[in-house]
Amino acid sequence: MSRYLFAIGEFSYRRRWLVLIAWLAALAAVAVAFVGFRGEPSDNFTIPGTESQRAVEQLRQELPVFGGAQTQLTFAAPEGRAITDPALAAGIGEAVATVNAIPGVAAAAGPTQTGQIAPDGKVGLGTVQWEAPLGEVTDASLASLESAMEPAQDAGARVEYAGSVYPGYKVSVPHLPEIIGVGVAFLILLITFGAVVAAGLPILTASIGVGIGALGIFVVAAFVNMPTASLSLALMLGLACGIDYALFILNRYRNNRLLLMPGEEAAGLAVGTAGGAVVFAALTVIIALCGLAVVGIPFLTYMGLAAAAAVLIAMLIALTLLPALFGFAGTKVSKFIRTPLQPGRAKEVAQVAAYTPQRTFGAAWARFVVRFRKPLLLGGSAALILIGLPTFGMHLGLPSGSSQPESNTARQAYDLTAEHLGPGFNGPLLVVADLAGADPRAASTIAANVGREPGVVAAAPAGGDESTAVIQVIPATGPNDTATADLVQRIRADRDTIEADTGATILVGGTTASNIDTSDKLAAALPVFVIVVVGLAFVLLTLAFRAALVPITSIIGFLLSVFAALGVQVAVFQWGWGASLLGITPGETISFLPIIVLAIIFGLSSDYEVFVVSRIKEELSRTDDALAAVRNGVGLSMRVVTAAALIMFGVFIAFLAGSDPIIKSVGLTLAVGVFLDAFVVRLTLIPAVMSMLGSRMWVHSKWFGRYVPDLDIEGTALESKHPSPVGTS
Repeated sequence: MSRYLFAIGEFSYRRRWLVLIAWLAALAAVAVAFVGFRGEPSDNFTIPGTESQRAVEQLRQELPVFGGAQTQLTFAAPEGRAITDPALAAGIGEAVATVNAIPGVAAAAGPTQTGQIAPDGKVGLGTVQWEAPLGEVTDASLASLESAMEPAQDAGARVEYAGSVYPGYKVSVPHLPEIIGVGVAFLILLITFGAVVAAGLPILTASIGVGIGALGIFVVAAFVNMPTASLSLALMLGLACGIDYALFILNRYRNNRLLLMPGEEAAGLAVGTAGGAVVFAALTVIIALCGLAVVGIPFLTYMGLAAAAAVLIAMLIALTLLPALFGFAGTKVSKFIRTPLQPGRAKEVAQVAAYTPQRTFGAAWARFVVRFRKPLLLGGSAALILIGLPTFGMHLGLPSGSSQPESNTARQAYDLTAEHLGPGFNGPLLVVADLAGADPRAASTIAANVGREPGVVAAAPAGGDESTAVIQVIPATGPNDTATADLVQRIRADRDTIEADTGATILVGGTTASNIDTSDKLAAALPVFVIVVVGLAFVLLTLAFRAALVPITSIIGFLLSVFAALGVQVAVFQWGWGASLLGITPGETISFLPIIVLAIIFGLSSDYEVFVVSRIKEELSRTDDALAAVRNGVGLSMRVVTAAALIMFGVFIAFLAGSDPIIKSVGLTLAVGVFLDAFVVRLTLIPAVMSMLGSRMWVHSKWFGRYVPDLDIEGTALESKHPSPVGTS
């Protein structure tokens, strides 16, 4: 494989204008498609195979007025007054009448129609049923809803919004995190390379890749329901992986140049050696992300495919456009400047790394790890397990108003409703009854039977016709309370008793039930996902390194990293440790977070495994000394892996600057996972294990050596054909 990559690197360097024009043309083509076909990512997703989804489909077919999205209106009376006061009631009535005239509204009702008025009269709930499903209600319609509330507000009522759609519900993708991430990455690259051009090249190539990926998502969104979170995830991974992949190849190229190798050969050799690690690293990330499809939830599949496409683009750009830019940059990649942390020493540090790598800090750390391998292995493993213990207290759910910032209208509506009516009014269940051939009083009978279930505050028919009825069920607990999930399962388990002799059949649905079904389906799919993705990656890493113990130790290390990262997530986002410092409202763990974190951290951990272990294997091929190979390999790779991990950490942690709790939780968990995996697992625990096992780490069966080709991802054979004029890199 290395010789093909060498040819790609040489070709790209030599035909730099052709490669540059090709990538700019690709960017321009996607931009044109963006202008012509632009769609908008949405959250109009389905959960196939769940009862709540069958309930939605039945409503859309039989009772369309209940089949669309829903907005809950929370009206609060001013101090000393009640919602039922004539002036307030008249203002609310006028507002609701105006809402009913908004195009796209199927039905609207105020507190007097719903009957949901707090015993103290301070708060009342209204509803708006939209004709369109979630994700298709327009911003203009929501703006009209806000305007329609003016009569109620003029009368003195406070109006807050909640539900599946409401004014301001859409998650805007913040640009500040990307700006912060790019700034942090440039600073780290500047310190690492001590050269402005060298620091700028990975930023430039990653930006082009992210531009293609982001515009492509908008184009695809015109044809499929692309979730809004897919854009954030693709930007996050496209930027981080794009910079990291370029960093590894650039580091190898610059070392080759410092060793006086001609530019074209240096570029080819950099792509042929470090490029092999980049290919396998990217493939593990892509496999992990595409593995999200096994869950069977379309929005997760699209998120995974979008992010995988961003990583693929980052890999292709690193292998082609980057060496082309080497040709344009010439010797400027080695033009050193003074940096704040290394004043006047950048050139010296680079030359030490190129000529005498054993004198670097990385080499000193590698010697330390090899010498104290047993206590480091025990201590590091124990620390990761300890950090991960909160994971056992994880409670999955999808965000409700309670997890939003206090300034958010959904949070204020949630608090008002919970305080004056009860938490269950924030997440009512909808029991959909098929009345074909049923008793005329079936809906009332079913409502009475459901109302007798423990944990039900109220159950009453909310509408319907002769063929279908909707019964609204108010739980005693909030939408993300485990007792509510138990209630949903209990109603479904008691289906026969509830239906009794009415001749009707029921389905339990609604937003709350849908969220519960989503969490259950994700939890059930998690073991299958782990087996499929880890199994495929095991095969890939075994082929890459021709030794079974390498992927086994890599997978164990990854599990420790994820366990610790999820432990930090639970401690912060559920238990509230340090939540006030991060502007976080403690709540539940987002139900799809564990599976996304597993996919991404597994891919990225395999990145660092490939970069470190390929260097160790390269040294083993050169010295045939297992301990020396660990010392030299870790020493040679630590500087660039450290920079790559810090860049990843910076990009992910920057997403805490946003306001959306989902993006914050994903960003923090990934940042912690990458940090721990790179510095504790890949640069400490894995070298410790490898130095303990010695040559046994690389044992493989005779049939494997006979039938499985040596892919030479380290480029050992390639380097022997292209020796450096003054040494090896």
